[in-house]
Amino acid sequence: MTISTDPSTPAPGPAETGGDLLTAAGARIEEGSFAIIDAEAGSHDYDPAQWTLVRRLIHASGDFDFNGLTRFHPDAIAAGCAALKRGAPIVCDVEMIRAGVSKTRMSPLGVQAHQFIDDPEVIARARAEDTTRATQAMRRAAREGLLEGAVVGIGNAPTALLEVIRLIASEGVRPALVIGMPVGFVAAAESKDLLMRVETVPWIAVRGRKGGSTLVVAALNALMILS
Repeated sequence: MTISTDPSTPAPGPAETGGDLLTAAGARIEEGSFAIIDAEAGSHDYDPAQWTLVRRLIHASGDFDFNGLTRFHPDAIAAGCAALKRGAPIVCDVEMIRAGVSKTRMSPLGVQAHQFIDDPEVIARARAEDTTRATQAMRRAAREGLLEGAVVGIGNAPTALLEVIRLIASEGVRPALVIGMPVGFVAAAESKDLLMRVETVPWIAVRGRKGGSTLVVAALNALMILS
């Protein structure tokens, strides 16, 4: 189904914008931004919950290409929201994501965010095995049992996403949701293409080279608002 947006589309309410965390002036600015995005985005094929997330990617980046580049496994939104409602951990590839996710939104859900890329053990293993720190960080999360049932957010390192895909395929690890949005020129697009072929675990991905930690933060915050 194609959903058309135009200037007459009602502004999103506080539950959709997260306006309960903003001052009145801040909420008006955010609602105005979303109204402009709705007016300028044109038609799209996303359902309302998916559009809530895509609109936040556009809001975070100023880039309307995410209307189209963003792809969803059919169960992605439901799986992500259900996981966050039960307090599942968020596992990130970099500190920027962990620091950026709203603590005010995580706290009522009992959610904690984790990253291991700066861990001395991870760095040592990466050097010893001639891999990236991002690869070893995901292996560390798997050893600690954090990936099982988790919401995984990858916005920086394609090798982290490739390792998560390997763990799913070869070791039976089952995150609740994988948000794959690594940015870059080496293996970024390819890693996301592989993710979009995964059938056993729900995912949200951005096709091509575009992506970034800011987008993953926006996606996670959108899921917590929807939760």
